[in-house]
Amino acid sequence: MCGIVGIVGSQPVSERLVDALKRLEYRGYDSAGVATIDGGRLKRRRAEGKLINLETRLKEEPLAGSIGIAHTRWATHGAPTERNAHPHFTDGVAVVHNGIIENFAELKDELTASGAEFRTDTDTEVVAHLLAKYHRDGMGRREAMHAMLKRVTGAYALAVLFEDDPSTIMAARNGPPLAIGHGDGEMFLGSDAIALAPFTNEITYLIDGDWAVIGKAGAHIFDIDGNVVTRPRQISMVAAYMVDKGNHRHFMEKEIYEQPEVISHALGHYINFIENRVTAVSDAIDFAKVPSLALSACGTAYLAGLIGKYWFERYARLPVEIDVASEFRYREIPLSPQSAALFISQSGETADTLASLRYCKEHGLKIGAVVNTRESTIARESDAVFPILAGPEIGVASTKAFTCQLAVLAALAVGAGRARGTVSEQEEQALVRSLAEMPRIMGQVLNSVQPKIELLSRELSKCRDVLYLGRGTSFPLAMEGALKLKEISYIHAEGYAAGELKHGPIALIDENMPVIVIAPHDRFFDKTVSNMQEVAARGGRIILITDETGAAASKLDTMHTIVLPNVDEIIAPMIFALPIQLLAYHTAVFMGTDVDQPRNLAKSVTVE
Repeated sequence: MCGIVGIVGSQPVSERLVDALKRLEYRGYDSAGVATIDGGRLKRRRAEGKLINLETRLKEEPLAGSIGIAHTRWATHGAPTERNAHPHFTDGVAVVHNGIIENFAELKDELTASGAEFRTDTDTEVVAHLLAKYHRDGMGRREAMHAMLKRVTGAYALAVLFEDDPSTIMAARNGPPLAIGHGDGEMFLGSDAIALAPFTNEITYLIDGDWAVIGKAGAHIFDIDGNVVTRPRQISMVAAYMVDKGNHRHFMEKEIYEQPEVISHALGHYINFIENRVTAVSDAIDFAKVPSLALSACGTAYLAGLIGKYWFERYARLPVEIDVASEFRYREIPLSPQSAALFISQSGETADTLASLRYCKEHGLKIGAVVNTRESTIARESDAVFPILAGPEIGVASTKAFTCQLAVLAALAVGAGRARGTVSEQEEQALVRSLAEMPRIMGQVLNSVQPKIELLSRELSKCRDVLYLGRGTSFPLAMEGALKLKEISYIHAEGYAAGELKHGPIALIDENMPVIVIAPHDRFFDKTVSNMQEVAARGGRIILITDETGAAASKLDTMHTIVLPNVDEIIAPMIFALPIQLLAYHTAVFMGTDVDQPRNLAKSVTVE
């Protein structure tokens, strides 16, 4: 998760910018940089690696200037080198950026054809070139900023300096968070309140589609159509070095809304967006040669593994054995030393998962760890580590770690398919393009479904029992939805394969039983509709979560229908995870439970 900081002040800012970046180190990064305007000229210092390297560079080559922007980068497009580090300069424009510009290749071709010369491998550079071009063509700085935002698609947080305006920072948000800090005769910009805590506690959070012009006396905020808008100021109680909730009521809510940003960074580690290919991130496991794969995990991570099983078997034609870790090692599974095993754990310290890992190691299997903490025990004892890069997750009920686990498993499955010859180059590129669209689509979904989810959650909070149904990858997602509801609202809920309904659970259906059906319009849709008809015939209250095509095709009366965009099948589990997370969250809020720390649960289970 990259970090952005900006200051418009009256005193030199480079040292304060670096100090603020240090408070964002928890996000993870691989390079850093600072840019200021000094004497009417843009100047910058960048360094690969940790901030100490940037500090050393600044001691050797001090950077003056009372206005500046700074950035810690986690590489997505292009290697983590100084050349690719932010800020990027182009013809009097400096840019720092979090997120992914999805249409960067198209824009790059267009700009190159008109004479632009690109100096980096990043998607961000197209933003700088667009701004410079529009400004050269006679647009004012604000007009150029607005025109650029109309051209780019994707998830982004941006901070921009124009060399010919040494008094203003421009900023924009669509997905990754961005906050404006209000000072006395100076103003600030940051990825979150943590970076701004030493400077001010008066914060304005931008919302998706906002862009702002920030000067020493204040900020003007506009929506994507260029209309002036007002966003509330609020007092942040965050202390430096603490992870805060920002403008959210709970950490869980914040972490749900962080998913477009963290997914983009997770994907950036595994995907070459320029070539639309999966990157080989480890040589320790050769998927082309393993005859089978074992997967094991606990709780939500296990459900991510179940979805991963579908992907590995479909795209890589690789047989997968999976079980919850507490059962896996006691089953005495016959394991081949030629096989490999993947263990999924948010903390990397889960006791049962670690025990299963050691069981496989004793049998000679190559071990891979899909973890959020690369220094964890599970990571240290594995041959290959596949980080999910979700950043700190404070809420006990996993949200962003779950979708990041899914994103990593999807990328690994596609890469395994390519290695095994079961996915063609064209198929790989199509799948990768779908994965690259995911952060933007997630942002759209989070913004669009909230009102209906809140209305539905109020009704659901009055229920005692809920059923979730799904087919294919939507079956594990149904179990995840039931688990989330149980964890934080304490409502009894169960997730079933839709085809199993008539084999027992249908006995529970009556007019008081909500049945939540997760049904994208995929190859299973018609059969799922048949199961919905069975529920309707018995008076069940159907809540349908589907896409635009599914909503048009379904002719049943439902209690509620939540409509999501049409998406490719490989990203559907991540997109459809969002409404089930929000449904559990808002139901728990209406019931007044402790959302972030539900009773009897711990974030990391380190005992059997």
